[in-house]
Amino acid sequence: MFRLTCPHCGPRDQVEFNYGGDATVAVPDLNADEQTWFDAVYIRENPRGPHTEFWQHVAGCRQWIRIKRNTQTHEILAYGAATGPMSDEATTSEGSDK
Repeated sequence: MFRLTCPHCGPRDQVEFNYGGDATVAVPDLNADEQTWFDAVYIRENPRGPHTEFWQHVAGCRQWIRIKRNTQTHEILAYGAATGPMSDEATTSEGSDK
């Protein structure tokens, strides 16, 4: 388990959140062809290292947030609301300030 910082509620255990997916994927135009949609939905990178993700704080404020996390170490590099700027504070997987 690791800790995530909700910009609304503060540091919380990861079990309070649901993973919402890759926050770097661009959604195609609604009129895009089938291949474009297929690629957007199914063809994804499996990054090792820093990656930006959506999470929902389901056991708290229920808000969607963005987390930049190192997928190898689970170190949280930045966090913020689903839209808008992200923090530049890094935390370890235990949630303590770096």
